[in-house]
Amino acid sequence: MSDSRHEASKADLTRLLPYGDTMNDGKVQVSFSLPVEAGEKAKAAALQVAAGMGLTETQVTHQQVLDPNFTFFVVYGKMNRPVDYTAIRVQSVGTETRSMDENDRLIEAKIGRKLKVIGASCGTDAHTVGIDAIMNMKGYAGHYGMERYRMLEAVNMGSQISAEQLVRTAIQEQADIVLVSQTVTQKDAHLGILTEVVDLFEAEGVRDRVILICGGARISHELARELGYDAGFGPGFFADDVVTFAVDCWLSMKNRT
Repeated sequence: MSDSRHEASKADLTRLLPYGDTMNDGKVQVSFSLPVEAGEKAKAAALQVAAGMGLTETQVTHQQVLDPNFTFFVVYGKMNRPVDYTAIRVQSVGTETRSMDENDRLIEAKIGRKLKVIGASCGTDAHTVGIDAIMNMKGYAGHYGMERYRMLEAVNMGSQISAEQLVRTAIQEQADIVLVSQTVTQKDAHLGILTEVVDLFEAEGVRDRVILICGGARISHELARELGYDAGFGPGFFADDVVTFAVDCWLSMKNRT
């Protein structure tokens, strides 16, 4: 067993600290920008910022001029406040992901028809990287998108689709699954459009007829559930993950009716 794995096996998970050189030494690296001119005074300010984060034994290892009045810093330091890992509870999708072929066979056997999927990047968000990664035939990082599934009829509406347009299309097309992708999240801009989509489905009286899923850089399953979605997928998930959840959810929903 390597030294790091041996140390990890002995770690006290009730007093968990970051790992740098030795177990629970609390060593971290942080980076941030300040609206000040680079120099010794700026470095001193960066150290005070790090101290405000609760870090000790700090040192500025890098400062870089972004423009005459903005400077980027990298600071090393030590964190002294541990967390109790054993007390942490999180909401997660919690399904064991099936492959594309496995999902296709399950849909064919248990549902007997193609599931209709409508997806879009909504509001003023012009980014399609997220929705394309999940829906486009070529997919992303070796994982095929929904368009390649034999038992899915996937319609990617693209970007800058209003909540009204998405809901209207989903109703007209009798969609089984609706995907909402949000990449622009500055000042929580994504929360408004995500909430609007749910509100419109509920106003039309069809919320319980669709599996509603959202995704994006700052989306978690817990947040999605709070907003009224069936699930949320952040970075690191692929079409197989989304389809597995959607199929299980569809089957569960039909078994209750």
